[in-house]
Amino acid sequence: MIRSSNAASDPAAWPDRSSAPGPAVSLVPWAELNPQPVLVFNPDAQLVYFNQAASRLAATLGFQQPGWFLPPEAGAAIRTCLSTSQAYPPFYTHTKGHALCWSFFPVAGLNLVQCQVTDVTERQWVEQRLRHAQKLEAMGRVAAAVAHDFNNALTVIQGHTGLLRADPRLTPDMAESLKSIARAAERASALTKQLLTLSRKSVGVPQRLNLNEWLNTLSPLLHRTVGEDVEVQFDLEPTLPEVEVDPGLIQQALLNLMVQARDTMPQGGTLLIRTTFRQVEPAEATRHPHARPGRFVCLTLADTGIGLPASALEHLFEPFFSQNPSDKDTDLSLAIAYSIVRQHHGWIEAHSQLGQGTTLQVFLPAADPLQQPTGPKADAACSSPTSQGTETILVVEDEPAVRWTVRTILQRYGYRVLEACSGVEALALWHQHHRQISLVLTDIVLPAGVSGPELVEKLRHQKPELKVIFTSGYSREAAAPELDLIEGLTFLRKPFETQKLVWAVRSCLDGWLQPPSLPPANSSTPAQPP
Repeated sequence: MIRSSNAASDPAAWPDRSSAPGPAVSLVPWAELNPQPVLVFNPDAQLVYFNQAASRLAATLGFQQPGWFLPPEAGAAIRTCLSTSQAYPPFYTHTKGHALCWSFFPVAGLNLVQCQVTDVTERQWVEQRLRHAQKLEAMGRVAAAVAHDFNNALTVIQGHTGLLRADPRLTPDMAESLKSIARAAERASALTKQLLTLSRKSVGVPQRLNLNEWLNTLSPLLHRTVGEDVEVQFDLEPTLPEVEVDPGLIQQALLNLMVQARDTMPQGGTLLIRTTFRQVEPAEATRHPHARPGRFVCLTLADTGIGLPASALEHLFEPFFSQNPSDKDTDLSLAIAYSIVRQHHGWIEAHSQLGQGTTLQVFLPAADPLQQPTGPKADAACSSPTSQGTETILVVEDEPAVRWTVRTILQRYGYRVLEACSGVEALALWHQHHRQISLVLTDIVLPAGVSGPELVEKLRHQKPELKVIFTSGYSREAAAPELDLIEGLTFLRKPFETQKLVWAVRSCLDGWLQPPSLPPANSSTPAQPP
């Protein structure tokens, strides 16, 4: 049992730090300078001294004296230190929402035991958030690998479906079956896009955006998203700097967060959407593992719902997590919102208590006012190229089924096709047929140590005018950020349909800046030159 030198129930009787009796006096000068709480015990386990830092910690915890929040293990720790002349192993306790680390060790020659207490609440919270972020990163890598392999399979499905639907001998029943397969493949393709967003392998096209003007434009959609029983209010800071984001992705993240807010207000309520400019200081940036100092625009969603327990907040942005135990539908929406914001170099902070609503704060970097705005490439007016051709195309793809599908489609449209399963094999074919090859269609990631971009660089040393189309299961920005590629023309994201492939090939060969509108997917015959 831990005792003070006087009655523990009488705060006035606690030892005077400046005149602590006995040998503890020699500890006072340096202990008072210690920023960590220090307590000293005599052999009878009486508290004979504590410094100013210990007094401040006691006040923070709501106690008048440090002796009132000592852990039950303190007595055993003191006896062990004195009997063994060795430090007691550090241990942790939780008091009034604070995590405390206790260290006991004997003071040589004085027959006293000194205790140092460290409030590690913030450190444990940061470590917890860091572990949470690492878990999401690991899940993202798994999602990216699954989506990449799945997109290869979908490329084969969509390619063969397109070939079969172009057969004029199809019966109505067969045509309807193929149409159903095509619709299922499109739904699967949409799922892989979500997985790539979750893994941050799809980054979109950034544009300069004023969130206030953007929110005013979206206002009707936002009201419809939460329903009539939720009132949406806006509090927009007038002088708000722009952000550089992909509007479509940020809209998806906002709608996902609004659905989360709506679900916490089953009886209706109010959702406040606020925009503010925040200058995040270095000390403030320590509150979140992804936070950093700088200029940010903060988009806040504050609801008046039932709130969330701390256990739900810890897992809120994990894939397939639902705060509603009765919800049997697995959901990626919050995880996707989290990943979208991280793609834009921001972060999300969640604050909630049961019965007091939930506040979600989205931090997005403010755009540099001196930097030129970026955006998608301007469309060029052009007429439709033909889809047929006779040129020789080198197809470089390590997935046999995808390679076979691409070859079959291109041969159906009149092209001569050479195949390679790696960059090394492609170089060998190039040395034999480089005069005939007009276009190289290559995956970005290839085995055998030569990637798609490296292969193209070697080939263009010999033939600078060589036409190239890259393919990948990732977005063009994530797959090859160093390459200036045009979606749909010099870059094809898997899975791609038959018509999209042949139009991209013909467009690239003819030098069109932008691919034209594709022919209808349900065409019963192959596309013909106009």
